[in-house]
Amino acid sequence: MKFENEARQVDVLVIGSGPGGYTAAKRAADAGLHVAVVERDRIGGVCTNVGCIPSKALISEAHRFEIRGQSNINFEEVQSFKNVIVNKQSNGVGFLLKNKNITVFHGEARFINDHEAIVDNMDSEIHIRFEHCIIATGSRPIELRAFPYGGRILSSTEALDLNQVPESLIVIGGGYIGIELGQTFARFGSKVTILEGADQILPGFEADMTRPVVKKLEENHVDIYTGALADRVEHLQDQVTVHFKENGNERHVTAQFVLVTVGRRPNTDGNLGLERIGIQLTDRGLIPVDEQCRTNIPHIFAIGDIVAGPALAHKASYEAKVAADALTHRHTKVDYKVLPLVVFSDPEVASAGLSETEARARGMEVVTGRASYGINGRALALRASEGFVKIVAEKETERIIGAQIVGSEASNLIAELALAIEMSATLEDIALTIHAHPTLGEIVMEAAEAAIARGRRG
Repeated sequence: MKFENEARQVDVLVIGSGPGGYTAAKRAADAGLHVAVVERDRIGGVCTNVGCIPSKALISEAHRFEIRGQSNINFEEVQSFKNVIVNKQSNGVGFLLKNKNITVFHGEARFINDHEAIVDNMDSEIHIRFEHCIIATGSRPIELRAFPYGGRILSSTEALDLNQVPESLIVIGGGYIGIELGQTFARFGSKVTILEGADQILPGFEADMTRPVVKKLEENHVDIYTGALADRVEHLQDQVTVHFKENGNERHVTAQFVLVTVGRRPNTDGNLGLERIGIQLTDRGLIPVDEQCRTNIPHIFAIGDIVAGPALAHKASYEAKVAADALTHRHTKVDYKVLPLVVFSDPEVASAGLSETEARARGMEVVTGRASYGINGRALALRASEGFVKIVAEKETERIIGAQIVGSEASNLIAELALAIEMSATLEDIALTIHAHPTLGEIVMEAAEAAIARGRRG
């Protein structure tokens, strides 16, 4: 192995090129700093290559397949389309980094002290000295001891790369990844069974938001078991049987594949060498950081899935901006009050800010307004009349503090309400904003009007 004795000197070393990493690198480069990025796999990280982008490509293709009402599908064409999209995105990130004069090193980074790292690749070791470092190494699917990955037991990564639609699929975990992928394969024709340990799918969302999703899953002939804890797997010749307890009762189900989607584990272990330089970790492997994403070593930052909070690409890119600004001595700090949560199910689910339940638990006096997709002209034209928009506001000031949407394009509609919460807008600000007709955005306006009317009636 070739070793470079002379160290490369950079202002900022970014470890990881996912949404957090490439955003941090771009932000720091825009501030005039010399930036290097280390990536051990493909540029763009998990989100671009085996997460957000490929999953949404498959979801969109499944939706189109269902609308066409075809009896069979050429899944090779679907996967080819997905791969084209992934490659375009990865290449786009690579072009962005190159255009900003950011040096990219391919290999695995390991710290040798708090200002130096080695990048190992197959044929060389590159020595890098840095003034600041931003760790953005992301996460990987959690592996259950009773369900080790391999063969017919899949993580989301393998599920996204299947070369044919499974005849049947058991999904362990009814969170957003399990619901998105389970529903996608159901629409392609798989017989899908979902096992969720909580008392509802998509735990964390209010029950009235999940009901339309359950209804659609049932239309897709998906079997849903809640209060279900998977115990063990039995391997047959060309199938697997999962034994589970449903509210204490012994049950089992057999399918061609098992997909395990029970969460993600931070990539802070392995050869990175955090312990060597004294970076603190929690018992879950997360890195504690302050309000500027600084670790216990002030010139080293951590962002994204390796710090506390939901494992979301947009959370990582937001933290990247805060960290990059902080190391250039701008006074910024994280504020998660308007972190949108989105599930690309059918119908889509999205929320921002506080729910009514959360607000009342904090002792706040609130007023809510709700408007249905069912009477919206655009929704009816789209054959997407299932769903609603709900807005939560302080009763006295009418300041918007939260919003929940279930329905078509919820992932896009939530942006208006997230901005409203961020800028402390009132219900009247939304209600008096002219919304184009006929659009789904009118449902947001009508929810604000409903909240005004309800609040002023007393």
